[in-house]
Amino acid sequence: MSAPVLTAVAWPYANGPRHIGHVSGFGVPSDVFSRYMRMSGHQVLMVSGTDEHGTPISVQADKEGLSTRELADKYNRVIAEDLQGLGLSYDLFTRTTTGNHYRVVQDLFSALWKNGYVTPKTQMGAISPSTGRTLPDRYIEGTCPICGYDGARGDQCDNCGNQLDPADLKNPRSRINGETPKFVETEHLFLDLPAFAETLGSWLSTRTEWRPNVLKFSQNLLGDMRPRAITRDLDWGVPVPLDGWRDAPMKRFYVWFDAVIGYLSASVEWARRSGDPDAWKQFWTDPSAQGYYFMGKDNIVFHSLIWPSLLLGQNGAGDRGGEPGRFGTLNLPTEVVSSEYLTMSGSKFSTSRGTVIYVRDFLKQFGPDTLRYFISVAGPENQDTDFTWDEFVRRSNFELANEWGNLVNRSVSMAHKNVGAIPRPTAPTAADEQLKAQVRAAFDTVGANLRRSRFKAAATEAMRVVGAANKYLSDEEPWKRKDDPERRDTILHTALQVVSDANTLLTPFLPHSAQKVHEALGGTGVWAAQPEIREVDDLDVPDRGYPVLTGDYAGEAAKWESVDIEVGRPLAKPSPLFAKLDAELGENGPEWAPIVT
Repeated sequence: MSAPVLTAVAWPYANGPRHIGHVSGFGVPSDVFSRYMRMSGHQVLMVSGTDEHGTPISVQADKEGLSTRELADKYNRVIAEDLQGLGLSYDLFTRTTTGNHYRVVQDLFSALWKNGYVTPKTQMGAISPSTGRTLPDRYIEGTCPICGYDGARGDQCDNCGNQLDPADLKNPRSRINGETPKFVETEHLFLDLPAFAETLGSWLSTRTEWRPNVLKFSQNLLGDMRPRAITRDLDWGVPVPLDGWRDAPMKRFYVWFDAVIGYLSASVEWARRSGDPDAWKQFWTDPSAQGYYFMGKDNIVFHSLIWPSLLLGQNGAGDRGGEPGRFGTLNLPTEVVSSEYLTMSGSKFSTSRGTVIYVRDFLKQFGPDTLRYFISVAGPENQDTDFTWDEFVRRSNFELANEWGNLVNRSVSMAHKNVGAIPRPTAPTAADEQLKAQVRAAFDTVGANLRRSRFKAAATEAMRVVGAANKYLSDEEPWKRKDDPERRDTILHTALQVVSDANTLLTPFLPHSAQKVHEALGGTGVWAAQPEIREVDDLDVPDRGYPVLTGDYAGEAAKWESVDIEVGRPLAKPSPLFAKLDAELGENGPEWAPIVT
C-alpha cells in the first residue's frame, strides 16, 4: 500500500487578495504535486489556511475602517475564492482564528514548555511612538549589522540570511510610517533554538535529495541559531496558557509561531470534521508517511529549521531530551519544496509598489489552466523568473492552443466526422506502435519528475509527447485515407489513444481542461475533481462560522496509468480547448495589468 502523503502548503496572510507571485510559490506547485500523488494511489492530505494574527492585520484593519476580526473574515473568504478558482485541491483550507487552532497551538506549546525548550527572557521591544502599538520585527527595517545591507528586516536579513534582533539594526525605521521605533524593556518567552542545533544538523545531513538552494541555505544558518521570541506585546493572537500570562491583555503568541503549527491544527480539524478524530495520525505519526512543505524562498528558515525544532521539542527529541507531548512523536518534513521569486521587470510582485497582478483578475480573463501551465513550465522553480506578457501569450498560443488544443480538436473531429465513435484499429504499423510506446514510457519519466517536484521537466516531457503525436498525424495524413478506411481508422485510433494518455499526463497541470478532454473522448463522470467552498461552524466556539475550501477527490477517475480507449464509444463534435490570445496583448498585458517601468 502506498505511503500516506501530507502536502503542507504555506499559509497566505489574510491582509489582501493573492497575486500571481504568491501562488507561483505555494499554490500551483503544491496542487500539481498533490494531484499526481492521488492519481498514483497515495492517500493525500493537503492542508493550509489563512494566517490571521499579528500586528499587520491590525494595521490593515485600521486602514480599511474594520475591526481585526472583520478584516480577517473578509480576506479569508477572498483568498479561499481565489484558490478555489485556481483549482487548488485542498482537503482543508481553514484559518488560524478557530478554536481548534488555538487549542492545538497551546497543547504543542505546553509540551515545549514541559520539556524545557522555552524560557522567559527580558528584551527590548519596538513600539510605534505615534500609536503605542507593538511593531513586529518584520515591520522594522534598517541596515544589517552583519553584512551592511540596507533593507534588512528586524527578524532576518534577506541578503545574508542571518537571524536578527530589531534592536541590533542600524538606523531602524518603521515600514508602516517611516518613524523611528521606540525600544522598551519587556518580558517574552523564547524558543531555545540552540538546543536543537546538533539534532537538526544530523537530520539535515540526511536530506540529500532536497533542492540545493534549500539545503545549503538551511545548513549555513545552523551555526548562528539563537533563542527566538515566540510571544509579542499585542492583543490579537493566541493566548499563552501559563499562569501570569494567560490573562495578560497584551501578551500573545507571535504570529510566526502559531502559523507554522497550523499544518498540524488543520490536519486535526480535517480529522474531526471527517468523523474520525484520529485520522490525522496516519499523516503525522506513521513512520512511513511522507510530508512535503511548499512555500516561497522567504519562508525556508521557518520550515527547514524552526518548524522542525518545534516538532523535535514537542517530541522530546531535541538536544536536551524530554517526553512526547499530547500528539505523540510527530514526523519531521520529508522535503521542504521552496520556489524562488516570480518577478516582473526584475522586481518582486508587490501590492504596495503597484507591481501586482491579482489572481482573480487573471482568472476572470484567462481562466485557471493557462496560469497553472505557465507557472509549472516557466515559473520560479529553481531561480527567480521574470513574468512577461509576451512569454505568457507565446506559451498559451503555441503550446496550449496550437500544440495540445489542436491535437485534441483535430483527432476527435476527424473520428467524429468519419466514424462517429472511437474507431477500431486493424494491422497497426511500426509508426503506430512506436508512438504508443513513447507515450507509455512517459508515465515513468513524467511521474518521476513530479514525485521530485521537478515540474518544468515533467511538463516539458508531457508536451514532448504532444509534439510527437502532432508530427505523427502530419506524417500519416488520415484525412487523405478515404480510399483506405481501415488504415484511416487505425491512425485515428492511435491518435485518440495518445490524446487520452497525454491528457492523463497533463491532468496535474491542467485539471479543468483535462475534464473537457475526458468528456470529448466520450467519458462521463468526474475525471479531475475540483475544490468547493463550504460554510461550516467552528468546532469549539459557539455561534461562529466560516468558509473552508475542501473537496471529495476519492471518486475522480484520473489514475496515473495508460488505459485502453473503448472502441465504439460515441464521439461528439468537440469545442476548442483553448482560445488563442491576441498577440498584441504581449506588449503590456490587459488594461488592468500593471505597467512597470
